Amino acid sequence: MAISEEQIQQIRDELESCKNPLFLFDDDQDGICSYLQLYRLKGEGKGVIVKTTPKIGTVFLNKVIEHRPDKIFILDISDVEQEFIDEAKVPIVWIDHHGPYKRHNIKYFNPRVSKWEDNHPTSYMCWQVAQKDIWIAALGCVADWFMPDFLEDFRKQYPDLIDKDYKKPGDIIYNTKLGELIKMVSFMLKGATSDVNKCIKAMSRIKHPNEILNQESEEGRMIYKKYTEVNKIYDPLIKEVRETAEKSKGKIILFKYKDDKTSFTSDLSNELIYRHPDKIVIIAREKNEEMKCSLRSAKINLKPIVEKCLVGLNGYGGGHEYACGLNLKKHDFEEFLRRFEEML
Repeated sequence: MAISEEQIQQIRDELESCKNPLFLFDDDQDGICSYLQLYRLKGEGKGVIVKTTPKIGTVFLNKVIEHRPDKIFILDISDVEQEFIDEAKVPIVWIDHHGPYKRHNIKYFNPRVSKWEDNHPTSYMCWQVAQKDIWIAALGCVADWFMPDFLEDFRKQYPDLIDKDYKKPGDIIYNTKLGELIKMVSFMLKGATSDVNKCIKAMSRIKHPNEILNQESEEGRMIYKKYTEVNKIYDPLIKEVRETAEKSKGKIILFKYKDDKTSFTSDLSNELIYRHPDKIVIIAREKNEEMKCSLRSAKINLKPIVEKCLVGLNGYGGGHEYACGLNLKKHDFEEFLRRFEEML
């Protein structure tokens, strides 16, 4: 149980009582699947993907001015600045599973502050609210490395997408058709925001996952085409990463690469930690004199280590216990690595 029945009804009431909602959501599968469930339930509103930062600050006030919403829903975003809340002058509903944080004048739903204190992903909470589009909910949850309690019902409705009773999300992600779909949705969110928005619009109209997997509709073909284009970049990269991992002898697998256009750090680190669960994975992408990193571990709580290693350095980081993001200046990266290895 992520949020209570009372909280579920509160979110439904918030949706029902608005006419022009603005949805701000994270640029991963959990984020978009959260948005899609609430948008398809409501049938109205505008979705804006948050690609440049892990928090909602005053820079997003221009979206409020542009769309003039009567309510804002923030989905799977780890932080919301109080100044944005105050300046937006619109009721805000924040559904997330990071943090938690204390903010004023906002309705905040987070399983980490519930009596269960768990880490159900945002797409699971949106499933509790919407109770439709089970394939979208399953995609978002499993992509976030979470096995939802409705997975057996999903398997009965879509037996081709998960062919066996897998016990771990990684086994589903890398061995099933649902895993293929998870990868396709991840790749459709890469690249220019204008192209991403076209794919999100197409995704909002998909009625069955086979429209994408088997290219059975115009919208499905659009998403599949984007996936194949991005996969041409990813395939040689993951091959190089796996070769690096095989040669690695220490506790850490470190892979650095340069790319100004497309980030694969999360995709690469997830695949690597699945194949090397005894290691700690750091994938670092160099862009504009910064290192944008994804860190993964199957056993060690990385979040407090990352926070301590960043003290005095020019950067920021955070996320979950076993999956963290990190962004710091290139000239500070080696010092971060030295501290990180020392703390291990």
